[in-house]
Amino acid sequence: MARIAGVNIPNNQHLRIALTAIYGIGIPTAKKICLDLNLDGSVKMKDVADSQIDLIRDYISRMTVEGDLRREITMNIKRLIDIGSYRGMRHKRGLPVRGQRTRTNARTRKGPKKSAN
Repeated sequence: MARIAGVNIPNNQHLRIALTAIYGIGIPTAKKICLDLNLDGSVKMKDVADSQIDLIRDYISRMTVEGDLRREITMNIKRLIDIGSYRGMRHKRGLPVRGQRTRTNARTRKGPKKSAN
């Protein structure tokens, strides 16, 4: 099991899917990594050579991923709350931030329904 950016990468998945285990890397970014490094994204992670894993590790080390990305996002949200912007207030109250309706739906953001009593 390869370890890249502090994350154990699953062996039984294809390379381009396995890279998405790293926070901040989705399928489009994983495909771009494979393309830039001339790697076959459809090969299983267990069949990738150690030299290729080192190339991937070096490429990803230049990106903002995992803890640094989480910290950056948290600081951005904290900044919005501190300056008192509309988006910051929505974050603070636990409501949808990007203009979605709240009369119905929005249960993911608002949590379970509260009784009317």
